Amino acid sequence: MILERLSYEEKGVFLQTLHTGVVLVYLGVLCVLALLFSHPLYLTGIFILGALAVIVSEAVEKWEMYLRMGIWMALLIMIINPLVFRTGKTVLWHGPTVPVLGKLDICLEAICYGAAMGIRLLAVLTVFCLYNAVVHPDKILSLFARYAYKSALVVSLATRMLPAVARDLANAREVQQLRGVDYGSGSLRERVRKHSWLLNIVLSSSLERALQVAEAMQARAFGTGPRSCYRRELRRPRDLLCFTAGILALLFSLLAKFKGYGDYTYYPQMGKLVESSSSVIWLGIILISLSLPVVLSWGWKHCPYLRSKI
Repeated sequence: MILERLSYEEKGVFLQTLHTGVVLVYLGVLCVLALLFSHPLYLTGIFILGALAVIVSEAVEKWEMYLRMGIWMALLIMIINPLVFRTGKTVLWHGPTVPVLGKLDICLEAICYGAAMGIRLLAVLTVFCLYNAVVHPDKILSLFARYAYKSALVVSLATRMLPAVARDLANAREVQQLRGVDYGSGSLRERVRKHSWLLNIVLSSSLERALQVAEAMQARAFGTGPRSCYRRELRRPRDLLCFTAGILALLFSLLAKFKGYGDYTYYPQMGKLVESSSSVIWLGIILISLSLPVVLSWGWKHCPYLRSKI
């Protein structure tokens, strides 16, 4: 099922062993940089780095689902943007005059800007895919539960509800099919009636699960005193290394943005892709900082000595 493929799977990869706060910082930096820069080289570099992180995290199957959606959305942006923005100087095609839209002149600048925004979209979707693959839902909720445990509990129950209901629905449908119920046959009214049986089953199982959760909370004296912590996440050398790499990448990116190296002019005429060697140097520094968790992931898998030290 799609929900099962998108859910978190414990695989023991490097990024899953990091402290939850460190992973959030690293993924947050990737997402911020994808939104901060507009230069095509910077956006492409961030996207490629995110793709490498997905590969070392063994989440390619999940990533393919994000890519299918992202590529179609990127193509849609590339199609709509030239139809809406016609301020570029390099006109590729003079089209007819259309009501509301006016004269359809397709500009090279609009196409390239749409392509860059499509790469940005793919980079952001890659970050969300990484989050889904390496961040355990219980750990992140436990992290925020120290400050608002009741709100964290509500979020935890809500996030667990959809996958649980989906599993119950699939199991109930399979059982009914084994009993001879054919959901594809009959008139529309008969098919609606057959599916209503599934809704009744799912509703009953959901109510039963809610009672079980309530009994468990009551047995553990929830809300009667200070919150206790059953499990604490350890901070290891790899957490310090990855946290430092993420913060350095963010600082270097802000400095590069301040100097104007991450910006790019699309309208009215596109600028040079590489204005100076300094732009490439700053990009290399940022990508090297961000690539440390990827390199450590490779070492974690192939070098037992490195794994024992970090």
